[in-house]
Amino acid sequence: MTRPPALLAMESPQLALDLFGARAREDLDRIVDVHGEVLTPRAVAVPASTADIEILITGWGAPRLDEATLAQWPRLRAVVHAAGSVKRLVTPAVWERGIRVSSAAGANAIPVAEYTLAAILLSANDALRSARDFSLAHDMVAARPRGDVGAFGITVGVIGASRIGRRVVELLRPFDVDCLLFDPSLTDAEATALGAQLVSLPELLARSRVVTIHAPALPETYRLIGRAELALMTDGATLINTARGSLVDTDALVDELRADRLRAVLDVTDPEPLPQGHLLFSLPGATLTPHIAGSIGNELRRIGDHVVAEVERFVRSGVLADEVTSPDLARIA
Repeated sequence: MTRPPALLAMESPQLALDLFGARAREDLDRIVDVHGEVLTPRAVAVPASTADIEILITGWGAPRLDEATLAQWPRLRAVVHAAGSVKRLVTPAVWERGIRVSSAAGANAIPVAEYTLAAILLSANDALRSARDFSLAHDMVAARPRGDVGAFGITVGVIGASRIGRRVVELLRPFDVDCLLFDPSLTDAEATALGAQLVSLPELLARSRVVTIHAPALPETYRLIGRAELALMTDGATLINTARGSLVDTDALVDELRADRLRAVLDVTDPEPLPQGHLLFSLPGATLTPHIAGSIGNELRRIGDHVVAEVERFVRSGVLADEVTSPDLARIA
């Protein structure tokens, strides 16, 4: 079988190496004829030698696929994205030309959900706040958590039945916790099948010891968690955000943290990155990580394996298991 020409387009050749280990790259080369050089953002122009490509394998740093860019690849049939969201990548021109699009969002959801589970369990014991207090005061007694801490019997609220949200609910099943779920697109029966109780957002916020956000960034979800919503959360509760910073009113959250009423674990912020000296860096109830919940390090190999399988599926049968269509953009991250 003739191997269709393909091109890797991402931020660096190193990212391509990180995504595709030796075995995965051998499999990819068996399926498609990969152009010798990775197209990076530093390229002055798209090489003329890539004009015949049929499959574009993209990653972080890939060029936006507008009409001008696509005009250089007249035979392009599919874009297989080795990352999560394709919103910054695709334009209407992609679908107008009948180009198929696939995303590795499902593979990328796994480490985000695992990060979230770890944050939930540590937050239940107020371990993150205690660790900061201990590092500053060096006093074991003073730094120990106060109040009703521990994960036994607590209520965890999950906002959004996205791939990640569903995975979080699944990971919580072995633990002695009650799981609430807010998602307007779900029915009671669907939530029950997932292992959660479907409730309104106000009820979820009022009942949960830990609240974790897994909704997409859409116009209707902008500042989904604002001042009024934060006020509904119980004293000592924790808000976890691994979705998008725009879903939370940063100023309102800062006020709650400054009052030492809530805790927060934030892998994303608004703005991102935060300006130097922002209060979130110094408030004791805040734990910030630099957008690391998604695939990093050896977890990139999972995405690479997913991409190889998706490319092979498309070449052999024309099927994409994780296809993204134009209407999907209105509801996904």
